[in-house]
Amino acid sequence: MALLNLSLLFFFFFYFIGADGAVFTLQNRCNSTIWLGIQAGAGTPQLMNGGLELNPGQPINVNAPTGWSGRFWGRTGCFFDQSGKGYCATGNCGGGVAECAGAGGEPPATLAEFTLNSPLDFYDISLVDGFNIPVSIVPTGGSGDCKSAQCLSDLNQNCPHGLQVRRNGRVVACKSACLAFNQPEYCCTGAYNNPNTCKPSNYSRVFKDSCPAAYSYAYDDSSSIFTCKGANYLITFC
Repeated sequence: MALLNLSLLFFFFFYFIGADGAVFTLQNRCNSTIWLGIQAGAGTPQLMNGGLELNPGQPINVNAPTGWSGRFWGRTGCFFDQSGKGYCATGNCGGGVAECAGAGGEPPATLAEFTLNSPLDFYDISLVDGFNIPVSIVPTGGSGDCKSAQCLSDLNQNCPHGLQVRRNGRVVACKSACLAFNQPEYCCTGAYNNPNTCKPSNYSRVFKDSCPAAYSYAYDDSSSIFTCKGANYLITFC
């Protein structure tokens, strides 16, 4: 009997307590269907096997366990067959699959990034890998600073010519300068691999002017990382 009670206690701890990190509400406010990509950090479980379809106006709740880390991004212009194979115009993952299953998204893509319970929740919107659609993060029910992180401007409308990704004659995404030119001063690598030498560029300033609360390059920490404790999070696309 005692052994049974102990088993029940472990079940309660791992199933209920372990799943109590945060609830992510994912909402599509775009005019068309998007496919979300989800990539978990090392040592944390995949959520929804890394991908799901989200129709316009549709919200979906996803539970993340205590200590989870990872990123969310929107994939646009997607077509998948009944086997789940296909392609997305932006944010494609795993060579073209509906469920990313641990694979990251092909840049450029706007990222919503999280590290839960360390001991605070850390979160940000990152344009370090470029931009495809607007994204915002709004915490609810937490304690602490708990500010919203937002990139609501459509950077595709004012993307510099050398950074543009075009499909069918229109700009569907905006590369980062690192992705476009692969130079150390833009990628913060080599001699530029520290915040004293890697500074904002004319390209990253375009991103920062449009989305002041988002990461515009690798060392853009001071105005771009947010903290909260014990919150749930609404992540809105478009």
